[in-house]
Amino acid sequence: MNLLMLLMLLMLLPGVHDTPVEAKLIRLVKMWDRDPHSAFTDLIYWQHQFLCVFRTGKAHVSADGAIQVMASDDGVNWKPIAKLTSASADLRDPKLAAGADGELLLYAAGAQHDKNAHTHVNYVWTSRDGSNWSPPVVAGEADNWLWRVTAHPSGYYGWGYGTSKNRFIQLFRSDKGIRFQSITPKLLQDQGYANETAMVMEGDQAWCLLRRDGKDPSRLAMLGTASKPFTDWKWRELNLQIGGPSLVRLPAGQFLATVRLYSPKVHTALCLLDVEKGQLQPLLDLPSSGDSSYAGMVWHQQKLWISYYSSHEGKSAIYLAEVEIKQE
Repeated sequence: MNLLMLLMLLMLLPGVHDTPVEAKLIRLVKMWDRDPHSAFTDLIYWQHQFLCVFRTGKAHVSADGAIQVMASDDGVNWKPIAKLTSASADLRDPKLAAGADGELLLYAAGAQHDKNAHTHVNYVWTSRDGSNWSPPVVAGEADNWLWRVTAHPSGYYGWGYGTSKNRFIQLFRSDKGIRFQSITPKLLQDQGYANETAMVMEGDQAWCLLRRDGKDPSRLAMLGTASKPFTDWKWRELNLQIGGPSLVRLPAGQFLATVRLYSPKVHTALCLLDVEKGQLQPLLDLPSSGDSSYAGMVWHQQKLWISYYSSHEGKSAIYLAEVEIKQE
């Protein structure tokens, strides 16, 4: 095989070449604004419908935090189908994952009203229809916020971050997505306040987009990479500060992230993540400002669907953006 043929073959492999990506907002739907404060979304396409979950409450932080579940056949017309509450905790940052046995898994952290024993406890609920949910089961370690769970053929994986003065992240694994055990030591304890994560796992490879908060430069996002069994992680600093990360990989190999950006003002944006160069490139600013971000992302019917929240219209509300992705 001559050099020209080899180069042409490489160009056909996903992720090998830098394909320009353009993003265009096709439609924006306001899904929900009935509560004083609505925030922290996630999105899944499951059993031929979209399901979106988010927190509702009196304020960004309030004792009455509950989880609202919404459903839509087309991403435009939405209806509430369930609401999960707790008498002992503010339920925060709900996330969804498809279970291996046909069930839907819903994860959330409960910020405890009585903090004498623990400040945060991780919960998981299961459902077969999205409307009727099991009682919550404790998942993972208390005071180690299991922020998002990613399904993989070898199990369910989720990064937890410390909610006490000892700041760290730690990777947890579960066979069925219910009972989680740590598979790494506490990582990045001296690398700023590492916390929220988004992860893509394909085959024997995994990529993790990590939020950090702290003093410069330790507030810049980081990218972690690992190979199966996902216990040995390598980290590199990225070029932007982010919040509330969500991450998907397109069929052609590109990584897209929806995050909160802080410059020139706080807003929610869709970015291209170059995992080779370690760069986040903003592609599309979603209508947003102020209290905003925490997206869910689904690639469906050759389009990207993004749930997020924002207060740019005055009241914190939940939105669904339908985005066209062009690859040249």
